[in-house]
Amino acid sequence: MDKTDKRERAKERREKRRQEISLIRSIPYSDHQRWWSADTIAVVTGANRGIGFEIAHQLGLHGLTVVLTSRETAVGEEAAKVLQEGGLKVVFHQLDVIDHESINSFCTWIKENYGGIDILINNAGFNHNVGSENSVEFAEKVIATNYFGTKYMVKAAIPLMRRNNAGARIVSVSSRLGRLNGRKNRISNDELRQQLEDVDSLSEDKVDAVVNKFLGQVKDGSWTSGGWPQNNTDYSLSKLAVNAYTRVVARELSGRPEGEKIYINCYCPGWVKTAMTGWAGQVTTEEGADTAIWLSLLPDMRISGKFFAERREIHF
Repeated sequence: MDKTDKRERAKERREKRRQEISLIRSIPYSDHQRWWSADTIAVVTGANRGIGFEIAHQLGLHGLTVVLTSRETAVGEEAAKVLQEGGLKVVFHQLDVIDHESINSFCTWIKENYGGIDILINNAGFNHNVGSENSVEFAEKVIATNYFGTKYMVKAAIPLMRRNNAGARIVSVSSRLGRLNGRKNRISNDELRQQLEDVDSLSEDKVDAVVNKFLGQVKDGSWTSGGWPQNNTDYSLSKLAVNAYTRVVARELSGRPEGEKIYINCYCPGWVKTAMTGWAGQVTTEEGADTAIWLSLLPDMRISGKFFAERREIHF
């Protein structure tokens, strides 16, 4: 089979899966499946536009109370207003995921107003490159926002998670570009890859060391021969770190008793038509948000530390 045939087959499979999910999505949850209510609190970061906005929108349509956050107040308030005018229970609060003061004041506000949260969606992200560009000029900001920002929010959210029998949920928006063994964009440095593949010995310090090594090489110009992902290097590595950190946290949380469970997973929304892809994506925001909603609301949740796309588990 030549490459064109393979591509066509893959395209057909993707299209079929999109249609299947579209059908599944149209079937409402039954009353006995709905573990949530209007008192369930879902926080969505970076939700003033794109996938984050659509996640907030869909969670609101399912009847949850959504806390829509964004770094800039004016655009966040405007986004929340749009959803409020649609009759949804959405409130806005400013939140900069890489500013510890902003995170602390957000957590204080949550405690005072709601006592805690049930769902956290880590969507806030940054990517400077468009198309085939591969500049690392903004690597520090990309890694800070996508990896460290996600990590700070996970750490801040865990003590806020309220007890419930269905388990609290953390979902991080990631990318297939960050796969360890992706055919096209893998880490070619075997030692680094093995280190990140070994789930049992994987730790937050090890993940931090990998991203800091990359940032060090960006500063001295040696990153091009470091065995890093070839496409969209800084963004890919930031998402690879999110995936690895998800596995670390899942392991740390796995011993929590029933009623206090917290499930953490990450997913790839696909190449979505948003400002971040320069509107060149193939996937609608509704489709891009779908797996996040599914992981947030899944009734008999027992999955943690996994990576998903189109409602299916995929390999790291």
